[in-house]
Amino acid sequence: MLTDITNKSTVTEIRERFDNDVERFSNLETGQQTTIDAPLSLELITEAAKYITPNATSVLDIGCGAGNYTLKMLTKVPGMNATLIDLSKPMLDKAAERVTEVTKGKVETIQGDIREIELQPESFDIILAGAVLHHLREDKEWEAVFKKLFNALRPGGSFWISDLIVHESKAITDLFWDKYSEYLKGLGGEVFQKKIFDYIDKEDSPRSVNFQIDLMKKTGFRYTEILHKNSCFAAFGAIK
Repeated sequence: MLTDITNKSTVTEIRERFDNDVERFSNLETGQQTTIDAPLSLELITEAAKYITPNATSVLDIGCGAGNYTLKMLTKVPGMNATLIDLSKPMLDKAAERVTEVTKGKVETIQGDIREIELQPESFDIILAGAVLHHLREDKEWEAVFKKLFNALRPGGSFWISDLIVHESKAITDLFWDKYSEYLKGLGGEVFQKKIFDYIDKEDSPRSVNFQIDLMKKTGFRYTEILHKNSCFAAFGAIK
């Protein structure tokens, strides 16, 4: 179900959905309810980035949504320059508005697909990717994006992911998929659970933590770290 990339949503379809969902992605305190442990992952990722580069001056947030990850990062390392990337113009506008209010640094927005956007080498101390990389499809896209982000980091900088994942064993994927199903039913019942599963089946193509960690190592990162995992969600990253 989660590894079949045929008939997935197009970039245009994904952009249009997010254009109409800005407010739901603007809650810094709760994060996304459908993402297990979203607030904890947000806290751990930004705290880890702070410990790696306490004097960071620039952060890149890909798939920034309404800006939650950058906002939380700025509570740890204030005053940074922030570059925000998203497919959705309404999301970018909301993120820029919120981030500009809390930093004296420069705030730049880039509307587009990270697969196509050019990034200057060694331009960022911290790169954040919250619930976005599951939209990548073929292996070559994952490899190209990870290499691009590695090159965009300054030496000693870090790259952090919080996302939906699968597992290498189908049986274990099924186990945690069943647990996630029960979690969603607890939030909104069977109709809600089916709605979320249908949406994931249509739009997402997540990979395992092992796949992404191995890719980080292949790309050239010195260290990789897994901060948290619960069911089919994980928070992890790498240091250049």
